[in-house]
Amino acid sequence: MATSVKPGATWKKTDYPSIKNPDFPVEVAGFETFNNLHLASVILGAPFILVSILKLPFWSYPVLTILLALPIFAAYFTYGSQFALPLNNRVQTPGKKVEDYITIVDPAFQKYKGKNRIPMETFFEAYFDGKIDINQDCLELLENRHDWTVFHMTASQAKFFVTQWIPETLWHSKKQDEDQVRDHYDRGDDFYAAFLGPRMIYTSGIMSDVTKKETLEEMQDNKLRLVCEKIQLKKGERHLDIGCGWGTLTAYAAKNYGTDSTGITLGLNQTAFGNNRIKEYGVPATQARIKCMDYRDIPREKWDKITCLEMAEHVGIRKFNEFLLQVKDMLNDDGLFYLQIAGLRAAWQYEDFIWGLFMAKYVFPGADASMPLYWVIKQLECAGFEVQNVDTIGVHYSATIHRWYLNWMSNKESITATYGKKWFRTWEIFLAWSTIISRQGSATCYQIVAHKNLNAFDRTGLQAKNRFSV
Repeated sequence: MATSVKPGATWKKTDYPSIKNPDFPVEVAGFETFNNLHLASVILGAPFILVSILKLPFWSYPVLTILLALPIFAAYFTYGSQFALPLNNRVQTPGKKVEDYITIVDPAFQKYKGKNRIPMETFFEAYFDGKIDINQDCLELLENRHDWTVFHMTASQAKFFVTQWIPETLWHSKKQDEDQVRDHYDRGDDFYAAFLGPRMIYTSGIMSDVTKKETLEEMQDNKLRLVCEKIQLKKGERHLDIGCGWGTLTAYAAKNYGTDSTGITLGLNQTAFGNNRIKEYGVPATQARIKCMDYRDIPREKWDKITCLEMAEHVGIRKFNEFLLQVKDMLNDDGLFYLQIAGLRAAWQYEDFIWGLFMAKYVFPGADASMPLYWVIKQLECAGFEVQNVDTIGVHYSATIHRWYLNWMSNKESITATYGKKWFRTWEIFLAWSTIISRQGSATCYQIVAHKNLNAFDRTGLQAKNRFSV
């Protein structure tokens, strides 16, 4: 289907073989129409009005302000998402009816038809429960999402935000992190192999050439090589990989660069898988190993190179500085720290927020430290690091997730038979939507190389190699 572009538009349709190219990159309202000053006045004013009307003692005002701040924020955001005016878009969607895209199974949802679009959260909850079916491939459906859905924060999402997301963000105990990680990653290796493929790497791959359609395995091999080159791994160096997943990077570094590598994970299945992979790679257990432990329990030894790929999000906002100080304490003075971390854009749109709540509830609970780049850089610098370089790889992540999606869809029958329709549909939405989200910049991923900010550090030596070479 051809994309209609409004008069005066400058958007040009792309045709890269390496990615899933966008059909209708519509701009949604968000930070540009969100009034922080007005929100603050409501948060401060509503309790004052209550105190005045009910003639409560003055000391109750700060108490009510604290107690009502989050509910008021959730209500304000819900209201704002429903009444925000759309941005002046350059792209014209097909303009079809809701029923052209989805089929209502449960009569309770019959009102969503014609031009009465369904809230995204209402849709995916009903889809997971079999109360709604889709009329086309899920990714293509979501490419056309602005025709049939709206990004309104629902009462259910507001409740989740206040009663679950905020408390988890503030707490982040070892027990909480362990339960969340094991509930997610110990579901079954077959579940993850169904989309990750033989490399079993749950982080973004790297395209070496956007004009070529590389396989998932080629992209992950590119990434493994790039990470090792960015931190200039050398034979005999002590390498620590925090949040190693199934241990592929740990095994790869030891085999191909001769490092003494240790991977850390909370996943029981991942630990067993990773140690077996090291053995399959022909690397002796004295040179590489995977250990099952919380990152806070890592012995305070010294390491030449430390890597952390898309695990730091799970550390949490409140614990992030503490985590970085721990990394700095374990890193040799001339060592390098590689941080690959997913992040959100500061110039947010309502779709970004709705997607983020979906991810927090269904896919990555507790991964609340996915923040804008400026926040991550500030945390690193305040912890005593100097940032050597940063690369934004969101489009590489989109290409990676698209390949995960295709793998997942090809294994629909076996996954549904083993784990049920709801689990299959949950990951179907996750992978399809995230392909789009990371492509359009709602969420992205950063590759950051840092070192201790010491006067004696050899900064010149870091310029010896081109960090972009894969």
